[in-house]
Amino acid sequence: MKRILLVGAFICSFFVSQTEAQQRYLDPIFDDVTVTTNVLYGVNATVITYNVPAIGEAVPQPLVMDVYTPTNDVETNRPVYLLFHTGNFLPFPDNGGTGGTKEDSVLVEICTDLAKRGFVAASVSYRAGWNPLAPTQDQRVFGLINAAYRGIQDARTAVRYMRASVDNGNPYGIDGDKIGVWGDGTGGYVSLNMIGLDAYEKSLIPKFIAQLPDGMGGTIPYPMIQEAINGDIYGTSFGVVDAVNAAVTGFNVGDTLCYPNHVGYSSDISIAVNMGGALGDTTWLDPGQSPIISFQTPTDPFAPYDCGIVNVPVVNLPVVEACGAHVVQEIQTANGNNAEWVEFGFIDDYSMAANANNDGYEGLMPFNVGDPLNSAPWQWWADDNPNASGPADPDNARTYLDSIYNYVLPRTCITMELNCDLTGYSNTNEVIAAAAVGLKYSPNPASTSIQFTSNADSPMLDVVLYDTQGRTVATYFEVNHNAFELQRDGLLNGMYYVQIRFEGGISTQKVVFN
Repeated sequence: MKRILLVGAFICSFFVSQTEAQQRYLDPIFDDVTVTTNVLYGVNATVITYNVPAIGEAVPQPLVMDVYTPTNDVETNRPVYLLFHTGNFLPFPDNGGTGGTKEDSVLVEICTDLAKRGFVAASVSYRAGWNPLAPTQDQRVFGLINAAYRGIQDARTAVRYMRASVDNGNPYGIDGDKIGVWGDGTGGYVSLNMIGLDAYEKSLIPKFIAQLPDGMGGTIPYPMIQEAINGDIYGTSFGVVDAVNAAVTGFNVGDTLCYPNHVGYSSDISIAVNMGGALGDTTWLDPGQSPIISFQTPTDPFAPYDCGIVNVPVVNLPVVEACGAHVVQEIQTANGNNAEWVEFGFIDDYSMAANANNDGYEGLMPFNVGDPLNSAPWQWWADDNPNASGPADPDNARTYLDSIYNYVLPRTCITMELNCDLTGYSNTNEVIAAAAVGLKYSPNPASTSIQFTSNADSPMLDVVLYDTQGRTVATYFEVNHNAFELQRDGLLNGMYYVQIRFEGGISTQKVVFN
């Protein structure tokens, strides 16, 4: 018997009952990918000075993406994933990191792999620029929230560009109703907050409101984000600097900080994936929002796994409190936003291994990598990267990506309604009666443990324990025996569901600990 404690590079095979036939969206079925580079998806104002006389003046910046499509594909109604790079909202290589462009190795790899599976994928650049070395924490918060806001605007502009392309000849052969976003590192902040920050009013919380001197010894509240100045949360309205903002930021009165793009098209997305990153505030998540899939190392030194202060890499200065994957998925579970995956009941190896470590929060796969400083085990870089402190390990990184694909893509199939054959991923198609395998268990109710037995020719293969909210409490792989003792291990009093996998299917029984 083996109880899984780690998730990550050691997962290397599908669940045994998975269908062996390769199929679109789950497996690479195309050999070649066509890449259309530097596609202009919008124009907006950057705060980084490019040879203009007035320091701090925002100037228009072309926004571009690289679009990956499967070569010689006859499908013209394909789902889309938009990918966003890391980089601390600062330009590469000045950000001090090994990534920060749409050409980052991991994004090129993911876009290529998605296109080989039949998706359209795009690696999207977005505006960077703020001062992480500002002398006070309030100034750093002001700069970072504005930079993140611009990133979210650009990401939504990219979504609208894709929808607008359908009405302009549909050059990429997409389904405009099936668009997901996928962020790496800083891009994870973008994808998470595209879900959470769905109303401007949500930004009006104390940590994002500055206190300015009122000239009489007191202070007046000043929102760090203002629609009239920064544009709306979608990037579909003009934002123009006023006198107060000019005094605070150094911009010129009348300077334009936001230009509208693709007005009239929806910015909604079907699903978000974040590999690292964090959410600006827990109050931003509500019932009815899109589902989220999260990957993060619990020891991430830069973005908190629960809630904590964000630290900018390299300069290592504290900025603002945010909440990472564990808290995000706890709230998603409470809100029922990932319920369709819970109801499906994934039993593949990747889901089972994630469930052994995610505290029962469907949609969360933590990577326990051992090295507390390794916040992104899926990343690698070129040998000549100017910010690299040592050689990369692409093979190891790709092993993590393999786990990520095998967790993301079946859930994408469900959410985007891609008609994938998910036989073998779920227990819903293989329910068997306890009598068919001679399953018996006692005592029930129990105080310390419950003994399960089955017929000699029907050994129990795996055992999963759920609470009444559908959250995974314990997972036991490779039982492979007709006797199994389920230990209480500190469980609270109450009812639980024990799901046992046999060769012929799944049997689920109610048990009670008191």
